[in-house]
Amino acid sequence: MKTLITNVTVLTMNADYDVFEKGFILFEDDQILAVGPAEQQPNAGYDRMVDGRNAIAMPGMVNTHTHIGMIPFRSLGDDTPDRLRRFLFPLEKACMTKQLAYHSGKYAIAEMQLAGVTTFMDMYYFEDELARAADEMKVRAILGETIIDFATCDTTEPHGGLAYAETFIPKWLDHELITPAIAPHAPNTNSPQALQQAAAIAEKYGVPITLHLSEMDYEIRYFQEKYGKTPVAFLNDLGVLSDRLIAAHCILVTAEDIALLKRNDVAVAHCIGANTKSAKGVAPVNAMLEAGVRVGLGTDGPSSGNTLDLFTQMRMFANFHKTHLQDRAAFPARDIVRLATLGGAEVLGLADKIGSLEPGKKADLVLVETDSANMFPIFDPYAVLVYSANAGNVSEVFINGVPIVSCKQLLTQDLSALKTALASEMHDFIKQAKLNESKEIL
Repeated sequence: MKTLITNVTVLTMNADYDVFEKGFILFEDDQILAVGPAEQQPNAGYDRMVDGRNAIAMPGMVNTHTHIGMIPFRSLGDDTPDRLRRFLFPLEKACMTKQLAYHSGKYAIAEMQLAGVTTFMDMYYFEDELARAADEMKVRAILGETIIDFATCDTTEPHGGLAYAETFIPKWLDHELITPAIAPHAPNTNSPQALQQAAAIAEKYGVPITLHLSEMDYEIRYFQEKYGKTPVAFLNDLGVLSDRLIAAHCILVTAEDIALLKRNDVAVAHCIGANTKSAKGVAPVNAMLEAGVRVGLGTDGPSSGNTLDLFTQMRMFANFHKTHLQDRAAFPARDIVRLATLGGAEVLGLADKIGSLEPGKKADLVLVETDSANMFPIFDPYAVLVYSANAGNVSEVFINGVPIVSCKQLLTQDLSALKTALASEMHDFIKQAKLNESKEIL
């Protein structure tokens, strides 16, 4: 089926940053055929026409790091010191089930789709269930099973995710929208041997590998005291750094670390919302980009950053980085939109398919309406997306050419039904969470 989207301002995010006011997008099935100004718009030969009503058309946004099974943790102990070990690890072990992960995954994906996120990368447990959720939600996703040095909710042995991944990855290798991956939690929560095994599995199947890196101050101290080097240098010596690796956070990296990331073509998932909420710092993204490191935006999980939309991340990125650099001109809005779209696609190794609106690429695209009060006037559409817009302005979403959101409503799922299903699985979780909240903070 050929679809024509008309009466939109098209932000192509191509190499020349072409913008077409009163432009059009034509795609057939899952592939973009043409993008251009109104005078080049075809008058016939399409099966469906969508009037964009002066919306901003942009590539689908790419969330490079999240944990979609963690919706139940949202707003739990947000201001608690050592939240990871007081709430997250214990509750995952005690209460996370494949059913809870599955329903959380569907709800999280719905939240992202309504916010114009068409592709994401996930790291969590029960990743086979999350792949099932992603398949049902018709979203583009890269999904990695977590590897960690203790028994978890879906494995009985330390580093049990390695065996899980050996089954999970082959099962999903040939899926049109889902790419399986492997996800060692962090360098300090895995043995050196497990990290090397995970990298070997990624190489064996030709899939991505992702982990948290240089995120925690105690992580930095651990590697300095035990090995006399940074976590990045440690992974380099292990042979784990490669162009398959997506490193989340990288807040506390040195200039030498950045050089190693570039030399090995490691990509970085930058999660400004979660990083600053937890008071960990502002990653040197300007230095990474100047060095040629691939960088995209991530929300982190719904427990860490609370929201799963990239409008929030774009605005926080601008505000924090400009303040950190004490430079109002740093990171123009156009560059930030690129991080949320083509930059994220580059991080995930998908830039040949998505991230810009160009003939031959997949029809993953978003319309952001301009009728709401916060969307007028528009002198610079990039600036409006970064500084004015929010997830509620997303009106239409297409993934792989399939309409997923129309008139701000999910088409393929009932959001209230997704919420009800998730809530029904959360009874034991809520009970245990309240017990943990009542414990004295040590």
